[in-house]
Amino acid sequence: MILNRSLLPSITALRAFEALDRLGSATAVAAELNQTQSAVSRQLRSLEETLGKTLFIRKARRLHLTSEAVAYAAEIRQALDQIARASMKLGFDPGGGTLHLAILPTFGMRWLVPRLPEFAQAHPEVTINLTTRIEKINFAAEGYDAAIQFGKGGWEGAATLKLKPEQLIAVAAPDLLARVQVTEPLDLTALPLLHIASRPDAWRRWFAARDAPDLQPTGTVYDQFSTILQAALHGLGVALLPDYLVEMELATGRLVPVLGGPVPSFGAYHLVYPVEKSNDPALLKFRRWLAGQAESEDDPLPR
Repeated sequence: MILNRSLLPSITALRAFEALDRLGSATAVAAELNQTQSAVSRQLRSLEETLGKTLFIRKARRLHLTSEAVAYAAEIRQALDQIARASMKLGFDPGGGTLHLAILPTFGMRWLVPRLPEFAQAHPEVTINLTTRIEKINFAAEGYDAAIQFGKGGWEGAATLKLKPEQLIAVAAPDLLARVQVTEPLDLTALPLLHIASRPDAWRRWFAARDAPDLQPTGTVYDQFSTILQAALHGLGVALLPDYLVEMELATGRLVPVLGGPVPSFGAYHLVYPVEKSNDPALLKFRRWLAGQAESEDDPLPR
């Protein structure tokens, strides 16, 4: 269904509005868009007039978005991102297709990116654009062709290719372990435990695998593995990390394992893509190549 295009505000005004929500001041918006502040103000007033809604509250010579405007800005940001990706695809597609791929930051950088030169050599005609994302992907709204996600599988409306099961290992800096003798799981309660937000039950599962299901782990929470790794290296606590992430640190002795080797996580890394894109030529080539990189439960990472 084609909506009434008369309701469509100007892209210039929408860019200024989205930037105001993100940056917080018309001065910062003007600097980012390389415009005068008065021009930005005119665009924002024009947007209010087009929509027939009050979008801003003016307090102490600053603009504050209304609650309705904040929600509208979030949707506009997705639409502008999709327009930018479509424009990039049109402008930079070398003829073999373009793949817009969302990746988990740490897994993408440590596992996928080192392998991509092989794909580029085999398929130079395919362009891959990478965006790091932690949040769940909305393929319909965001325009990604595929994403690398972590979980048990079963993403609604999507097909998946399992890439690698996750094994978690408890690690710490040697200096930290020198303070406390750790011979059983209970000893870890005397040390700070570092948690990753995306695996809230990881420590509880780890303790259960060590025959200590009644221990209630506490500690600090981090949003990314790269951050929690640095915290562990600096002796801030004991971290539970994927084994692929700490291979180098364990080999060099900057981190040491705590109470044994890795234990299975509750999920695995998957390539996830909308079912309707299954036969997209660029995605099909990437998926077939990636299937050769996928690892079974027992396969180690290639050295």
